[in-house]
Amino acid sequence: MKHRNEPQPSSINWRRLKKGVLVTGYVGGWALLKPEEFRLYSRGKLKSGAAFRALEAAGLIRTRLDFNSISSAWSDSNEYLRRGPGLHILVLTQKCNHSCVYCQAGSGKGADMSAATARKAVDLAFSAPVEGLTLEFQGGEPLANWPVLEQAALYARQRAAGTGKELALALVSNFSLMDETRAAFIIKNDISVCTSLDGPADLHNANRPFSGGDSHARAVKWIKHFQRRRGLLPPGGPSALLTVTRASLGRAREIVDEYARLELPYVFLKPLSPMGLARAQWGSIGYGPEEFVKFYREGLERVLELNGRGVPLKEKNAYLLLKKILASRDNKYVDLRCPCGAGLGQLAYDHDGGVYTCDEGRMLAAAGDGAFRLGDVRKDSYGEIIASGPVKACATASSLDLQPGCSRCAYRPFCGVCPAYNYSAQASLWGSMPANGRCLALQGVLDTIFGLLADRKKAALLEKWLEDGDKRA
Repeated sequence: MKHRNEPQPSSINWRRLKKGVLVTGYVGGWALLKPEEFRLYSRGKLKSGAAFRALEAAGLIRTRLDFNSISSAWSDSNEYLRRGPGLHILVLTQKCNHSCVYCQAGSGKGADMSAATARKAVDLAFSAPVEGLTLEFQGGEPLANWPVLEQAALYARQRAAGTGKELALALVSNFSLMDETRAAFIIKNDISVCTSLDGPADLHNANRPFSGGDSHARAVKWIKHFQRRRGLLPPGGPSALLTVTRASLGRAREIVDEYARLELPYVFLKPLSPMGLARAQWGSIGYGPEEFVKFYREGLERVLELNGRGVPLKEKNAYLLLKKILASRDNKYVDLRCPCGAGLGQLAYDHDGGVYTCDEGRMLAAAGDGAFRLGDVRKDSYGEIIASGPVKACATASSLDLQPGCSRCAYRPFCGVCPAYNYSAQASLWGSMPANGRCLALQGVLDTIFGLLADRKKAALLEKWLEDGDKRA
């Protein structure tokens, strides 16, 4: 019979990796053990040494728990649960002049959001019980409805001044309709900008055909334009998003090098979702999670190579996860929360005034399924929308403690499920773990990150990302 004062393992999950056995606790403490250390630890017989001290510091020794630190870590990582949604996505138009092979925004044709609807959306966003919020203008191509974008931005600044709330404005655009006048307005009104960049010109233009010519050249032109005015924009200047298609596989290093060449702060390597046109085109542009993980490893290794030469590029997936792994902080990324950010961290407003749990839920509605619709800005209050059935269903379905495949996973403290992805890929809010492609891809990403953290030199490069903070974000 074991004595009650002997050092016993706390409640843990574990996973075998190439460089040892990873053990994690409920709130995020972790340690990487050698197989023999893990054998002793799991039997309550590891009583001293470096491994014991690492487990003790991580809160993984039951008889040595620091409840104040554990409580503080959990509180910091889940602070968003005490607030309402801080991200509000306004889809200003369905129109777009690109014909992207993976389009998830709609047909590229259709209606614009009216100025009156945009004002209602802004009003509803300011009803959320948050001290600060972000309004993000999307489409289609949002610049195709410039007058409403302009009016909505100015009205939101007015509301912020009147309420005392902090406001961040953001624009996601392909930049093809950008001009000097619009760029000047964006800079003057402190609107951050993000564009799409799928890699070198040949890959980008193949993925993103543009009726007006060279999509890559337009994007690069305006990236450089805003970079020259970096001091007048929100910290870090412009950023870019990558969509990984089958054509991207085998070109991870080239893609990373293109982001480094353009001095962008991040390259975001994440798998393609089976939504919108991407679902219909999956046979020609999709791939399996194993193929993505191979691509991801190549890309992240290249980022670290460049870091070693002084290039300050981060990989966004790893950066977000490291905030939780190394700092027990909420990374503010709604897709990696438990429960997820659907309704709790974000709301999406379609051009017609429809309100959705998230942009992915809106995408599904564009394909004819309104399961994630919460209401209408013209007739429903914030309270009615936030208390609606889809918000509750998504919160329940994205609680990892209720997911059989997630509750015992070693990566539970750092991960999150997406009900909209599950619904699209597996016809259920709950999905099916671990057969779920997103789940398998995230496992591979986390395997890669923890493998790198076991390497002192590479771990130092990753830790420096957090030391640098969001200077270039």
